[in-house]
Amino acid sequence: MIIDVHGHVSAPTELWSYKANILSARGSHGRGAVNVSDDEIRAAANRKENWAKGHLDYLKDHGTDLQLISPRPFQLMQSEKPAKLVHWFAEECNNIIARQMKLFPDTFLGVCALPQAAGEPIQNTLAELERCVKLGFVGCLLNPDPYENGGQEAPALGDRYWYPLYEKLCELDVPAHIHGTGSRSERSPYSVHFINEETIAVFGLVNSTVLRDFPKLKIILSHGGGAIPYQLGRFEAPSLRRGTGARFSDALRKLYFDTVLYTEDALRLLIKTVGVDRCLFGTECPGTGSSIDPASGRSMDNVKPMVENIETLSAADKQKIFCDNAKAVFNLKV
Repeated sequence: MIIDVHGHVSAPTELWSYKANILSARGSHGRGAVNVSDDEIRAAANRKENWAKGHLDYLKDHGTDLQLISPRPFQLMQSEKPAKLVHWFAEECNNIIARQMKLFPDTFLGVCALPQAAGEPIQNTLAELERCVKLGFVGCLLNPDPYENGGQEAPALGDRYWYPLYEKLCELDVPAHIHGTGSRSERSPYSVHFINEETIAVFGLVNSTVLRDFPKLKIILSHGGGAIPYQLGRFEAPSLRRGTGARFSDALRKLYFDTVLYTEDALRLLIKTVGVDRCLFGTECPGTGSSIDPASGRSMDNVKPMVENIETLSAADKQKIFCDNAKAVFNLKV
């Protein structure tokens, strides 16, 4: 079985119209809702958008049996004001995903957006997290920078600001998937911002007491942990210099990492750095990687053949990456 832990919803265009409407009036016309039929949600799940094929066709072509889907992160506008807009839109995104889960129960499971309005206490997201878990969602997205690269810094993930969320995640026994959202900077657009924030997230978690304070906390890093595997030596050396015996790499291996990297060399490095038990198969398909690589003739987000090609992995190793690790981390009964 192939379980893809990193996918994003292909939603009806009415969701994006809803976003435009609440932004244009800053909520003065009231909340409203995304009013679409089940047939419109089914159609959106396989409509060609920016890619050559529809979502369901890609999953079939790539051999994916089950995909965990979340809102498109760069759309979540968490730095917008007033904060109620952030809450409204996150909830409507989650509603669409909940309905898609019901319509395609053997294909999609939900990972919810948290309504992380910049400057608000993290406690304000917990009600939506609990609501979504009751609807069958198996995890949540966690954005380390709700200010969206807008010039104001959010607390590092080791800060006690985040502790109420960590406590709730442990109580509910669901993981958080670290993923940046939009970027207000032209100098570092959102794809660069994602990698930067995932790198900073790892650094903040490993160099804090979070993983000791919450030993049952499950954190997954998008895009292979950003720059961390490639730059591991830069962080390992200071941990050795402190002489405490606590190595950066040891704490690193208490986190989980998806395989959304798109090159075999990067996948090899990730697996070698953090270990098979810490890698969860992910593709973000369809998305950024849905372009054909001339060298292989496959879309770059067809990650499965890359994993299969790594000769150092046993059949049991590949089974862990493709399926077993995701089942354990997300408590999946599939």
